Amino acid sequence: MSQNSSSLSQLALQKFKKNFWGVFSLIYIGLVGIISVFAYVFAPDSSQNANQMHVSIHSKSPGFSVDMLTIPSEVENDQNWFDIIFFGKKNTSTEIPILNYKLEGNQLTYTEYVSDGLQGQTKTINADFIKDNSAKQFIKKRTFHLGTDKYGRDLLSRLLVGARISFFIGFVAVFISLVIGVFMGSIAGYYGGKIDAAIMWIINVTWSIPTLLLVIAITLALGKGFWQVFIAVGLTMWVEVARVVRGQIISAKEMQYVTAAKALGFNDFRIITKHILPNILAPVIVICAANFAAAILIESGLSFLGIGAQPPMASWGAMIKDHYNYIILGKPYLAILPGLCIMFLVMAFMLVGNALRDALDVKV
Repeated sequence: MSQNSSSLSQLALQKFKKNFWGVFSLIYIGLVGIISVFAYVFAPDSSQNANQMHVSIHSKSPGFSVDMLTIPSEVENDQNWFDIIFFGKKNTSTEIPILNYKLEGNQLTYTEYVSDGLQGQTKTINADFIKDNSAKQFIKKRTFHLGTDKYGRDLLSRLLVGARISFFIGFVAVFISLVIGVFMGSIAGYYGGKIDAAIMWIINVTWSIPTLLLVIAITLALGKGFWQVFIAVGLTMWVEVARVVRGQIISAKEMQYVTAAKALGFNDFRIITKHILPNILAPVIVICAANFAAAILIESGLSFLGIGAQPPMASWGAMIKDHYNYIILGKPYLAILPGLCIMFLVMAFMLVGNALRDALDVKV
């Protein structure tokens, strides 16, 4: 066996590939990531935040279909393709669910769709926007594959767009926790003494505060919003990284290669960054996978409490908050589906973390 294939990284990769659930979960996370980035490409409702409301067709079951009349607006949409793909389309048109219609000359008569067997209003509008006496371009059959929520929005589109927050909060929170945690843990572990005691006091105080309570306090201090939640979650997760890094550096700094580096006159910064940290990455990678899962759960809890992502932004936690009462009203899927999305994504990160732990043969 060649030296390259027998390296620790190659051995770890081979062990990881043999873990079926680890590989399967990593593929699942990759698919969720692609869907999160290109959510508006996959979503049936490509409007911004998938927020096209049709109150008359609220809480409809999966597979529900209805004729949708689209009345174009005189306001021009000046968005470029980049904005439409990544941030959604500014929908200036008016969409109306209808039961039937009749086109006579430049007059369009239609009956609005109304739930619960009621009779909808019949209205007549000027149909100059219809060309060649054909309304097919503006009246199309719309199918809601997972039904609609309580505001008549497409549930599938909201789930796809909502994946963005749950997925990307993991990256932002883990990045913030890595920057702070590695810095604090490295200083505490390498220098020891009073510096270590002071940093450990900060870590223990932070650790003693309930995570959700601390996140709520930081969120209220920074203000409600998308990025504020990301920062707040990241600022509460660095203590775990710091403890792991500190413990690993305390053990690593007694190794011969560190002693040799000091004898060669290398400064502390180089010894920590070039010699110690590369050799303790394995447990840090494992703790990052666990932090991904924790960040998703915390964000979902904040959105459920109403201090996470604010309406009309789609979020799995907010979707559960809006529909949890439907569990006893005969349509539990409105709350169960986003709950399952959270569960599967969290489970995937945990399984990847377990697979990495086994592959890297570390104990955290």
